[in-house]
Amino acid sequence: MDGPSHRTARTRKAEMPNTQQTPLSSAASSPVIPPVLAEVVRSGFVEGRHRGSLVLLGADGGVQLALGDVTAPVFPRSTNKPMQAAAVLRAGLDLAGERLALAAASHSGETFHLDLVQKMLAEHGLTAAELQCPEDLPLDPVEAETYLASGAVRDRVTMNCSGKHTAMLAACELNGWSKESYLDPEHPLQRLVHEGIEAAAGEPVTAVGTDGCGAPLMAISLTGLARAYRHFVLAPEGSPERRVADAMRAHPEYVAGSRRPDTWLMREVPGALSKMGAEAVQAVALPDGRALAFKIDDGATRVLGPVLARALRLLGADAPVLDRIGRAPLLGAGREVGEIRAVI
Repeated sequence: MDGPSHRTARTRKAEMPNTQQTPLSSAASSPVIPPVLAEVVRSGFVEGRHRGSLVLLGADGGVQLALGDVTAPVFPRSTNKPMQAAAVLRAGLDLAGERLALAAASHSGETFHLDLVQKMLAEHGLTAAELQCPEDLPLDPVEAETYLASGAVRDRVTMNCSGKHTAMLAACELNGWSKESYLDPEHPLQRLVHEGIEAAAGEPVTAVGTDGCGAPLMAISLTGLARAYRHFVLAPEGSPERRVADAMRAHPEYVAGSRRPDTWLMREVPGALSKMGAEAVQAVALPDGRALAFKIDDGATRVLGPVLARALRLLGADAPVLDRIGRAPLLGAGREVGEIRAVI
């Protein structure tokens, strides 16, 4: 397990990318063809390309760079989790520290994650049977292998969203709301989530779907997603949004896990708030309000690291951890023969 680092991040003037900016589209215009954000290079030959859309916001909140259609709605997937965690605080649930970080997590299923979910259930008089997330294995492949070797089977607590679901159930228990229908989009808690997402993003939710864990999923634009993360890091101290951001940054190992880039980034870039989502969505905010959000069109999460590292450097952030996050080698017979590289 990697220990925390206290390296100080450096900022520098943002580099200008070589990629031509794609003009923003309006609802009445033709769909924008997303640009290539990353290439797969094997033995010097480009064998694959990944397209996507990306937005960078400066410290003043203005759009610094827009590639693709960053005004089109997307499902943010688990990048919505900070907003969901803030909703349980607005519902009156008193969570802090590791517990609040776990409420906003896509955890790896390491022992300390599972132990804390069990503790939270017990503290609020709940049982694992009340969780409506699906039974699953640990998200981290190493943890999943160890888990199966122990003879354990798929479980709701082991599912990476179990911290969020536990917090949602606890908020329902506190308020006397239905626990059986807590995933209904019209449930009082989910209305709080919906309203909070709109307030943080500065735009209306344009579609409501169902996430992989069963929770309601609200669509916003990538620009709105970046604005939401900016809102969380700049929110007044003591506000639900700031409490969530502070808990995630203070306990990043509970947000993801020992072998996960979100954890590494929040450990080593002071004040950074970072969260990835399924189908290759990523959002990050820096403490001065600079923020980014992007989505890879084909959902290839293998591209997230290289694109994230490059995007942060374009924002003017720099730290040794970006080299680690951005490295994605390709192998041939166990030897490195190429890489996945960002081309923004």
